[in-house]
Amino acid sequence: MCCLLLVEPLDQVLDKLCVHILPIVLQSLLLSSSYGSLEPFDLLYNNAVEAFYRSEYEDVVRFMEGALSSYAEVRQSKVRCRIGCQDQHRFDSVSTDLQFFDVVLKRASCQNECIEEKVGTQSMHKVSEDVIQDFNRRIPYNYLQLAYQKLKHSDKAAAAAHTYFQANPEHVEMDQNLEQYKALEGTDLDHFVDREARPHQRSFSAGVKLYDSGDYEGAIAMFEEALQEYYKADVECRALCLGPQRFEEQDHLLYRYSLSELISDHFTQVLYCEHECVRDLAVRPGRLSPMENYLPLHYDYLQFAYFQMNMLEQALECAQSYLLFHEADDFMTDNVEYYQETLGRDLRPRENAEWYLRRHKLETELLVIGSENLRMQDNMLPNRCVCVSLSLCVCVCLCVCVGGPLVYDNVQLVQDSLALNGSQRVLLDNVLTVEECAELKHLTVTMAGDGYRGKTSPHTPNERFEGATVLKALQYGYEGRVPLKSARLFYDVSERARRVIESYFLLNSTLHFSYTHLVCRTAITGQQDHRNDLSHPIHADNCLLDPEANECWKEPPAYTYRDYSALLYLNGDFEGGEFIFTEMDAKTVTAQVKPKCGRMVGFSSGGENPHGVRAVTRGQRCAVAMWFTLDPLFRELVSTPPTAPLHGMRLHCIWVQNDNG
Repeated sequence: MCCLLLVEPLDQVLDKLCVHILPIVLQSLLLSSSYGSLEPFDLLYNNAVEAFYRSEYEDVVRFMEGALSSYAEVRQSKVRCRIGCQDQHRFDSVSTDLQFFDVVLKRASCQNECIEEKVGTQSMHKVSEDVIQDFNRRIPYNYLQLAYQKLKHSDKAAAAAHTYFQANPEHVEMDQNLEQYKALEGTDLDHFVDREARPHQRSFSAGVKLYDSGDYEGAIAMFEEALQEYYKADVECRALCLGPQRFEEQDHLLYRYSLSELISDHFTQVLYCEHECVRDLAVRPGRLSPMENYLPLHYDYLQFAYFQMNMLEQALECAQSYLLFHEADDFMTDNVEYYQETLGRDLRPRENAEWYLRRHKLETELLVIGSENLRMQDNMLPNRCVCVSLSLCVCVCLCVCVGGPLVYDNVQLVQDSLALNGSQRVLLDNVLTVEECAELKHLTVTMAGDGYRGKTSPHTPNERFEGATVLKALQYGYEGRVPLKSARLFYDVSERARRVIESYFLLNSTLHFSYTHLVCRTAITGQQDHRNDLSHPIHADNCLLDPEANECWKEPPAYTYRDYSALLYLNGDFEGGEFIFTEMDAKTVTAQVKPKCGRMVGFSSGGENPHGVRAVTRGQRCAVAMWFTLDPLFRELVSTPPTAPLHGMRLHCIWVQNDNG
């Protein structure tokens, strides 16, 4: 990945950022045909699973340990090769287009040869997304702990169980297994290690424990180690972003975009992936949300620990480094002034912190550049992009400045996150036609309460709810109780909405349906005077909102696997019923949306987006509510009779109750 020390002028840095894209674009042209000996980890994994069901536990261990080793080696080989080839073939002395492309081709060839030499056949082996998800969720360790248990290797079984449980803390059975291992004779706490622990997080956690115990000297050593490991992990994370990117809905046999647009597509995906490394490195296993203020906390802990050890120069450096991230922090500003007065001089922040912030700010600038001009150029540039000249690189259009393409020509952006006073928010119009709205609204007539376990007034006694899940609509369609065409339309428009949300928020992995519900709320006549309640109380979709603590707890019974949400409105001929975003206090309204036919509001499902619905005081308000997940394990199931299959049906369970507006 791009590990540039961002001290050059912006245009020169942009040149260097740009050139990281072309090696990947041209990579497929340079694959060679040599083979190595490293076995593909998915094949080893499959062999281990088959051995498990044959109760051949020694083979389970042999194949599964081999799979984990192969998986780790492939990952590290990609990191080493990409970083090494960038260092070997640099753009420092490039002055002409031919020299530029010469470096591009050499770097691409270097990467291909290096990876193929280290991993062999795996350089050309395609691994399924399901297998990759299993490794990300540490499923192999579940098999391993059972196999080691059968083989009477309690120490290794305990380590495997502990490793699995760290990423799956809600797994009740594994929790029970761990308690049993702890009670076994010959098993001690040293056996319960996380084999997949990330070094920077492990050192940070150790530092916090030492700090809390008053061992400041030990804490300093661990926090300094954690910082080194963090910056190393950042380089590796960004290197992994340089792999092939997904370009859905593009038939490359009929691909008509120019080279500049093709480079732009890839550059946008890579840049966004690199920018997300900040989040990735702060997410603990088994959690979806990052630790708040993660990197700056290292410098906060260090400045006080150094103060306790009377090492004021180091304390000042760390305090200044913390202020790079939080310039207006009064407490740390007072600390800096104290250190300066005591020492009689000032010191600069640490160089790696300055470099990190410069790069982060540049990336942010690239991601939002030209957002004001975009509105004026919206009809001039494809896919709502802003074009930036990158010197030797062709003009690159950055679509990520206000979100990705909207997929459908008729869909219009109304407000982005900035206009909606939040993050990861969007308001769109023309997602549905007037005819589609009317047809979908009719579906709810005969299905009162569906999706709310039969309750007709689940959120307020002053409104009546009618709803329809995709499954129920399809069942009624095949039974002839509603037009099958209307039931199919329900499925099709929800898929349309999913594609728009996935594209706009520039997601690098597939967005799956978690739950879909068409619901109408009708004001009950005679119960609307002096109402002070909401049609749907303020809440978040994947965590438990705690306004008093100003927190949102990502734990059961919340649907913690939900990542994005969308509401697609079918009408606007009613009073009240506005959708609102609030602050975490559930009181301060930050944005309000008035529903109308074809309007859709989309947003990330976490505590950054508390929301609710104002009371519907007259008429009926209808919408399709959709929740999405990036985890295929929690994707929605819609089943149909085998005589009438629907293309691309969603898969998983249907028991999840609706909980939104």
